[in-house]
Amino acid sequence: MATEKTVVEKLEDLYSLQSIDSKLDELEILKGELPMEVSDLEDDIAGLNTRIGRLENQIKDMETDMSQHEKNIAEAENLLDRYSKQMDNVKNNREYEALMKEQEMQRLEIQLSNKKISQIKRDLETKNETLAAAMERLGKKSEDLNIKKVELEKIIEKTEKEETKLRKASEKARNRIEPRLLKPYDKIRQNYRNGLAVVTVERNACGGCFNTIPPQIQLEISQRKKIIACEHCGRILVDNETAGLVAEA
Repeated sequence: MATEKTVVEKLEDLYSLQSIDSKLDELEILKGELPMEVSDLEDDIAGLNTRIGRLENQIKDMETDMSQHEKNIAEAENLLDRYSKQMDNVKNNREYEALMKEQEMQRLEIQLSNKKISQIKRDLETKNETLAAAMERLGKKSEDLNIKKVELEKIIEKTEKEETKLRKASEKARNRIEPRLLKPYDKIRQNYRNGLAVVTVERNACGGCFNTIPPQIQLEISQRKKIIACEHCGRILVDNETAGLVAEA
């Protein structure tokens, strides 16, 4: 049966994990906003590609519609020519009126198709302008993404070995800590931008929120008989001796 760890050992394990995770945080700070910027640019580019694809399909459909209207005009003109020739051979008023009616219908068909073609051309001009603007924006975004990726890759290349080593050390340190302590540790780290969940008492104050720690609490912390959290921020407090032991190790 495994021996229960002492409070001192638990505090040392927690502070050791915090020290490792803080170094990992420093590497993330070194990367700055680049990972987020790269992700945002990739999302923007994906959105632009979708929009460009939709615009291209719309333009293609509009061109198909315009081609169909042009065919309609050609067919109507052929019919008009045929009806015109038939007019020379009409035998009675009834045939004459029927041909006149058909000619009028074809002229209306030509007029309607021309009207629709004019509207499609205006719409196409607008769509093509929108497409050109989207393509230009895509080009700039893609260029920015390539630059950001190169910058990020250079930083990753410099820090990759150290980051891998620290992540392995962090995982090893986590395995030494019981889950009931890891859960609040992780929660506190997520709650604060500096990622500090375990801090020392500096100048009679919490090393995380800088609120004053009462002398009696400081005494209890130094005795290391129980795990004590800051009453203001909830961070776990350790004394400088514990921090020193971890640093030496």
